[in-house]
Amino acid sequence: MNTHPLYKVRTYLAQRAIFVVLILLVIGIAIADPNFLAFSTFINIMQQSSTRLIIALGAAFVLITGGTDLSSGRVVGLTAVISASMLQIDTYANKFYPDLPHLWVGLPVILGIVAGLLVGLVNGLIVAKLHVPPFIATLGTMVGIYGLNSLYFDMKPNQSQPIGGLRADFMKWGSGYFDLGGGYTLPYIIIIAIVVAAICWVVFNKTRLGKNMYAIGGNVQAAHVSGINVARNLIIIYAVSGGLYGLAGVLEAARTGGATNNYGNMYELDAIAACVVGGVSTAGGVGTVPGVAAGVLIFGVINYGLTFVGVSPYYQLIIKGLIIVAAVAFDIRKYMAKK
Repeated sequence: MNTHPLYKVRTYLAQRAIFVVLILLVIGIAIADPNFLAFSTFINIMQQSSTRLIIALGAAFVLITGGTDLSSGRVVGLTAVISASMLQIDTYANKFYPDLPHLWVGLPVILGIVAGLLVGLVNGLIVAKLHVPPFIATLGTMVGIYGLNSLYFDMKPNQSQPIGGLRADFMKWGSGYFDLGGGYTLPYIIIIAIVVAAICWVVFNKTRLGKNMYAIGGNVQAAHVSGINVARNLIIIYAVSGGLYGLAGVLEAARTGGATNNYGNMYELDAIAACVVGGVSTAGGVGTVPGVAAGVLIFGVINYGLTFVGVSPYYQLIIKGLIIVAAVAFDIRKYMAKK
């Protein structure tokens, strides 16, 4: 084993490269505009990244098993529309359900999460029982869910009108905040995302499901031989992922104050990219919650920070693309080295 100090430093930095990139990105933007280091800027980035983190954590469950989930963005759209359609103020002119009584705010929220969980359950059954490759299975559900959501969104009397006029007790989930004093605030949605991330960390590291998830992604044949019920675990994992997408969709509607059937479009690619950049292996079996969070924040800093300093959105896309390609190339090199 090499004990040279420089080797130790290089190894340490390589293992934490994602965090080094995030710090360097923040420093670079701060040099261009020191106002970027304001507390309010970081809160805005974290608030905008909160739902993206929840989606990315759901995607990480599937990616670690060696699968791919393309349905997450459309599940977000479906659950945003479901929850928003039932939580409009009574006096809103274009109410989705004109005769719907005043519901307990938690009921549509739960319905949205359950809807996401059911989609995930369907994905898991298709992958585990019908042995359809995850890419194809979730591509099919992505298209189907968008069609189903569009039919619901087009129902009379709404007829594809953007859903607005959401109730204050619902919107505070996404835009409400704790007053920290001194002009500082902490949005509820950030707390929710942190709690979800903490729960996912426990599942990943301290539960049988997490252990089985890594085993399946590392070597599915070995997992079978060791007595793991691969099909059952995959179904549970996809269902959990769907539930997380459902929660993110509900929170996204609450954060933005509305919903349409196009909510969540392309979110699945952002989630997968954040996971890969955050160290979740495309080959399966590798991934951490802190890494996923760092990947989400990197894209949050790119989207918000580069706009903050006036960089064209087209250049931002180029930068994001280069980061994704570099991360995947680095992941493949590590995988080939292990092989």
